[in-house]
Amino acid sequence: MGLYDEFHVCCEASDKDSALAAMAECEHDLAIVDISLNGGSGLNLIKTLRQNYRQLAILTLSMHDEALFAERALRAGANGYLMKQEGTEHILSAVRQVLDGNVYLSAGMLNRAAQQLMSNARGKSDQIAGITEREFEILHLIALGFGTRDIAEKLNRSTKTIEAHRANLKDKLQLDSGRDLVRFAIQLLGEK
Repeated sequence: MGLYDEFHVCCEASDKDSALAAMAECEHDLAIVDISLNGGSGLNLIKTLRQNYRQLAILTLSMHDEALFAERALRAGANGYLMKQEGTEHILSAVRQVLDGNVYLSAGMLNRAAQQLMSNARGKSDQIAGITEREFEILHLIALGFGTRDIAEKLNRSTKTIEAHRANLKDKLQLDSGRDLVRFAIQLLGEK
């Protein structure tokens, strides 16, 4: 079995319209899309493909700097981003990964993404560093949708005590209203 025997290339297209026409002709497992297409953007093609073919694996293969375009391609609906200068083994690995339902990014992009996640987690942690354990517990209950009276019952405290904790939370988190506190709690701790 040769290096490429596991794959069959159905068609090629140089622009969005011919790519969409080719997609309509037969069933495809994977689309490899360049960011630069004749007369248009590969990002727009990716968005259209994702809307029309939800199960299609989409790999972006481009000469454009992944630091600038990989995130945009993923947001548009791609399952991976690969630079054109990568070796054949990387390309085949990327194709296999996206066909298996995984996301493919270079080691450098994975490292950047991990650093971003760690930075975001530290930022959230710093944001709530000054609140007490009881305030954190109340913030969590707010995120779960409990009101002041319900929280007071759950924690066996008076509603005035819970209201005081909520006021302290708004002050410590520099929030203007109870609605802002609820929004903050849901964004930080809400069930996904």
